[in-house]
Amino acid sequence: MLNGNIKKCTLDQVTQLQALAIKTYRETFAESNSEALLQQYFKASLNIEKLCKQLQEANSEFYFIYSTTNSTKSEVLAGFLKLNIAHAQTDILDPDALEVEKIYLLKDFLSQGLGKTLINFAIERAKQQHKKYLWLGVWEHNFPAIAFYERMGFKQFSTHGFDMGGDIQTDLLLKKIL
Repeated sequence: MLNGNIKKCTLDQVTQLQALAIKTYRETFAESNSEALLQQYFKASLNIEKLCKQLQEANSEFYFIYSTTNSTKSEVLAGFLKLNIAHAQTDILDPDALEVEKIYLLKDFLSQGLGKTLINFAIERAKQQHKKYLWLGVWEHNFPAIAFYERMGFKQFSTHGFDMGGDIQTDLLLKKIL
């Protein structure tokens, strides 16, 4: 595989975004959460209406990352990223911050450097917007993701509750100073 190609997600790609979000979320959390909780989360947070509204929010950006195979040179959708600033941030609401609200890769594309590519892209977007730091929330039991963010220079500064289909779980809040 070659390095990922990042493209902004547009409103006409909302059904593709929804399918990718559900698949990556399921791959990441199905072993630790019931199907009922997952379905509640999908219904509340990943419905088309909500995703359309988020795609039209001026202070939010969605990006797809594609992986290109060496053999065919064709691009395959591998994951997505959602960034927020200003009032679109979910918690901090700091004008000096950029939130990485969602960063998900399909299981088949993990450990190929695409996550690092997405974080570096987020850092560049933050610098372009003159932000002082990035922040994100990660489930306290998602140890591979926590280790990845720590390798990328993020440090824990707080926690918050995350509504996973009616089950309030704890996210660690991590920050990377730019």
